[in-house]
Amino acid sequence: MQKAVAFLGLGVMGYPMAGWLSKHGYAVMVYNRTQAVSQRWLSDYSGTSADTVAEAVSGAEIVFSCLGNDDDVRAVVAGEAGALASMKSGSIFVDHTTTSALLARELAEQAQTLSIGFVDAPVSGGQQGAENGQLTVMCGGQQNHFDAVQQAIQSYAKSLQLMGDVGSGQLCKMVNQICIAGVVQGLAEGLNFAKRAGLDAQQVVEVISKGAAQSWQMENRYQTMLSSEYEHGFAVQWMRKDLAFALDEAKANGSDLPVTQLVDGFYREVQEIGGNRWDTSSLLARLEQSADKG
Repeated sequence: MQKAVAFLGLGVMGYPMAGWLSKHGYAVMVYNRTQAVSQRWLSDYSGTSADTVAEAVSGAEIVFSCLGNDDDVRAVVAGEAGALASMKSGSIFVDHTTTSALLARELAEQAQTLSIGFVDAPVSGGQQGAENGQLTVMCGGQQNHFDAVQQAIQSYAKSLQLMGDVGSGQLCKMVNQICIAGVVQGLAEGLNFAKRAGLDAQQVVEVISKGAAQSWQMENRYQTMLSSEYEHGFAVQWMRKDLAFALDEAKANGSDLPVTQLVDGFYREVQEIGGNRWDTSSLLARLEQSADKG
């Protein structure tokens, strides 16, 4: 018998993630605030759709969500009309949204009072990773809850680890975004420098990508950056949301994040030139525009 699961949120990440669950034999019921998206999902994958959150989760062994921000998650998950209130005792909620660690702990407490398990499980790998089933998933929660959902998550993950108690997955995702911010800014500066120095930037990357400068960002983004193509990938507005979580957490734990703070400011400037929905690699566009003004 197929295990019944629900998936809440069919955005650029959730849509293919729910699809992978269907492909791996789970009985998937999807819910999305825009019904047309749910119908499109049903035309691509095997499953059912629900008109309400309560209908989607009531019979599920595991409920997954991949939403936008803390407010979106609270609206869908918490409270008397939220997912947790309609889930059956003994089921488990897995939140793939990148949120604050505070929210993860808040929802876990509510889940516990209802005898429901909770795992915060933010992901890395972007839309491409979701579509290819190659996401990295960092989890926080109890070992028994993690063990119960591990196989299902592996439907769309290449790497999956329990990092500690509830909230640890979100903290690990903050580290991920801190590291990415510096790497993307460094790549943008390098490409901008190469072009202005009269070098063939593509040739430069072909050489240095074989050495210590190599990174995922370099391998996957340098060509689109050189072509000024940014209408894809992980949006600047979402990166700024994630960096805000990291900067707030840093204040609380005494960490010094000077590079992260600087790059967050650069992303604000990208937003000001119309790049709110551009890929995070658009830091190069900011440098090029600044140089042109100079």
